[in-house]
Amino acid sequence: MMAPLGWLGIARLGLVQTAIGAVVVLTTSTLNRVMVVELALPATLPGLLIALHYAVQVLRPRWGHGSDIGGRLTPWIIGGMAVLALGGFGAAVATALMETLFWPGVALAALSFTLIGMGVGASGTCLLILLSRRVADARRPAAATVVWVMMIAGFIVTAGLAGQALDPFSTGRLVAVSGVVSALAMGVTVLAVRGVEDTARSPEREAEPVPAVSFSVAMREVWDEPQARLFAIFVFVSMIAYSAQDLILEPFAGTVFGYTPGESTKLAGVQSGGVLAGMVLVALVTTLAGARAGSLRIWAVGGCLASAIALACLSVGAFAGSGFPLKPIVFALGVSNGAYAVAAIGSMMRLVGQGKPERQGVRMGLWGAAQGVAFGLGGLLGASATDLARHVWGSPAPAYATVFTLEALLFVVSAGLALAVARQATDSERRRPRHPDTLLVPNPG
Repeated sequence: MMAPLGWLGIARLGLVQTAIGAVVVLTTSTLNRVMVVELALPATLPGLLIALHYAVQVLRPRWGHGSDIGGRLTPWIIGGMAVLALGGFGAAVATALMETLFWPGVALAALSFTLIGMGVGASGTCLLILLSRRVADARRPAAATVVWVMMIAGFIVTAGLAGQALDPFSTGRLVAVSGVVSALAMGVTVLAVRGVEDTARSPEREAEPVPAVSFSVAMREVWDEPQARLFAIFVFVSMIAYSAQDLILEPFAGTVFGYTPGESTKLAGVQSGGVLAGMVLVALVTTLAGARAGSLRIWAVGGCLASAIALACLSVGAFAGSGFPLKPIVFALGVSNGAYAVAAIGSMMRLVGQGKPERQGVRMGLWGAAQGVAFGLGGLLGASATDLARHVWGSPAPAYATVFTLEALLFVVSAGLALAVARQATDSERRRPRHPDTLLVPNPG
């Protein structure tokens, strides 16, 4: 019988997410700005590199399969972080190289962003599996909130400290700062996961033979599971709806409501604050309330429907004029998005153990791939759809209203998918035999 992690143990594993966030924020934010502003390169270049980092997420099931075959998650978490740290440092070197040798710099940047995507996929996927095995069922939504918030903390702390260290700016200083951040992220990860998995491995689990099958066979087995397949579709559709607003909310505020760049940036902060509030709300209710009030199904469906309502209000607001309460609606959208996000991650941690135990890595990888690819695709589709609608309507207000309405409809579809997933999970749980010595129900891992 394995003891579940306490709050300190959960926070300790959350440090891995903090380390991931620290490396990622330098590559997707700081290097993006340096390429466009300091090096005066086309914004398309960092956009394509970031898209490449998302595209590589499709390989997450392969990394999960590797952890299934090996039977251990720690080497994949540490190895993934090593690849991520190398990619983050390489991206900084590539940016500096572009200043004098453009095409070699671009080639190195492409390789580095590929490594970043691979590292995030391997370490992030296996970290969630480890959390699902070591966190009690009732604490999984709160654990999802903790690790997500700690990743955001990694963004904030790194952006602040690195920002100070980068002044006065030079590409040499950029490379040095990136190297320090990557080294610290690697060290934090090693210390955070050290011994956590070993304490969870019983002699019986060590003795269990894991049949060696090819990745294609394992992937087909997981895809043939109705619940795993349906949940992957839910994640994909809902994440497109979630991320499609990212690139259009600030332009919407500026174009339709006349917000200045500073005001629109503050509006993005209002939304982020709402997301954090929604996450904390779900964590508190699911931890402190009863089973019915703390149901992830309620929060997943409710978060999707509330997001749809908020987006529908933004559609109306496109025609309402200056008296429209934009900030409260955007905050409500953030709260709804945060509730949905935590419920989705908590559901991943809960459902990954339903099915063959030796396919947990592939299962989590499939869902992680759906999330990563949809997140990258959603931003592109949202911006492209806005341009297309603007061309059709010839005016920004109906264009933004059209896109927000489409996003709202996607969230409604997502709510229906979430209900279908919940029914599948209930049926699966009723059919599955109970084991009285299994501590972390329903995860048999």
